[in-house]
Amino acid sequence: MEKWIKDIEFEKLSGPAKLAKKLVINPLANNLPPEWIKAWLREGKSELALANWRDPGGWRSMVISYKGNPEKTWDRILVKGGTIPMALRNRRKLASRLIAKLIDETPHRAHVLCLGAGPGHIITDAMLAAKNDSHATLVDISSDAFDHGRAVAEEKGLLDRVRFIQSDVREVRLDEQVDLVKMIGICEYLEDDQIEAIAGALGKIMPPGSGIVFNSISDAHGTDKFFRRVFGLHMIHRTPEQLQALLKRAGFGEFHTFPEPLGVYHVVVGRMVRPENQSKTPKGDE
Repeated sequence: MEKWIKDIEFEKLSGPAKLAKKLVINPLANNLPPEWIKAWLREGKSELALANWRDPGGWRSMVISYKGNPEKTWDRILVKGGTIPMALRNRRKLASRLIAKLIDETPHRAHVLCLGAGPGHIITDAMLAAKNDSHATLVDISSDAFDHGRAVAEEKGLLDRVRFIQSDVREVRLDEQVDLVKMIGICEYLEDDQIEAIAGALGKIMPPGSGIVFNSISDAHGTDKFFRRVFGLHMIHRTPEQLQALLKRAGFGEFHTFPEPLGVYHVVVGRMVRPENQSKTPKGDE
């Protein structure tokens, strides 16, 4: 699988930029009074800050980071130079490439289920890049994400191949089987038991050999304190191995891990390896 991603042009930080962030920028961001920073962002009319204050970690802030070319001064600083926005763009490239390759491995028209899909940039990127035909079901709790998502899909000529469902990912239930599940950008907002419950539900609609793509997040960006105090983002940092252990209980395995260059996100590909009628609880865990 490593050859699938070898030609991706990722965003990276130079040595001096890494040193400046570690010694100066991150300590300032993490330790200045949050009221000061919020006031500066309000005065500068930061769209990224406003999006996160309305919906921490929501789809609007994601789209702003994806575009990478905001007009406001503070947004240019945060989006173009911030480690997390850069890592988000890297994750998008990495995840969409892996999903496209998995679609191409499917021997029939692939059905992709996207949980916490937002407007669906990653899956539509992947569908457009894949050689094989596919269709996707996008699930998100925010209905306005789909207004943007339909515009994105229409622009890419994919509107007739995507279906939108407004629902909490923890409550969605589908009867039809799926060939591939995308869980990018949601595990960092879910508790362990919630991830296990979702994985268990997926096990009922995923035949053996079907794939799952998810990501972990680390605190390598160095500004977790800033994001918690200023943007209200409370993300759960886990290693890829910790997430894999949660999914193994539902029968997933054969994991392959792909880090993006900034070390913030790891995208993981796994497979459903347990026959559908096998007990959910592995021997030894009872």
